This record gives sequence, C-alpha cells and structure tokens, in this order.
Amino acid sequence: MGRPKADFVIETVRYNPKREIDWVRGYERRGEAFSDVIILPRAELIERLKKGKKVFTGKRLPQMGSAFQLLKAVQLKQVNGNLVIVTADTVAESDRLEEVPII
Repeated sequence: MGRPKADFVIETVRYNPKREIDWVRGYERRGEAFSDVIILPRAELIERLKKGKKVFTGKRLPQMGSAFQLLKAVQLKQVNGNLVIVTADTVAESDRLEEVPII
C-alpha cells in the first residue's frame, strides 16, 4: 500500500477562546508540488473537509522540497449537534488536532 496523498498538510493551529480552531497554517497540494505557507480559516477548512479533500497533520522535511512527514488524518465529526475538527481516532467535544503545535 502506498503513501496517502494529502491535499492539505496542517503544520500549526490557532484556537480561539471557545476552543474552536481559529485558523491553521499549512501547505496546499498543487499538482505534484505544494504551495508556500497558507493561512486557512476554520470555515474554509470545514468546506474542504466536506468536499472530501484529504487533510493531514504533518511536518515539512527540511531541504526536501515537497516532501512531508504525514502524521494523522484530519476529520470532520458531528458531536452533540456541532461540527468539530479532530485528528483520526480522537474523541473530543471541541476541535482538537493532536500533536500539532499551537501558535
């Protein structure tokens, strides 16, 4: 089985006081390469996940161009009538991206 192809890789996250993601910083796939750093607000991240885009947490490998260490898939879940953004296998009442640096 090959490596999963990511449409967007989240590098860092910013939460608001309600424990929701305010925005994420990451890289977007553009063909075989990735973009420069992009700031993506929560609403846009939700739209991408609803459209079936493959979003992962990860780290860019130094001096390797478009190579990333992918960590966990990011999912959109319904919890108590609210949409929450979590990493795979995470049970949470609010947005939670495990092992992603908070800025």
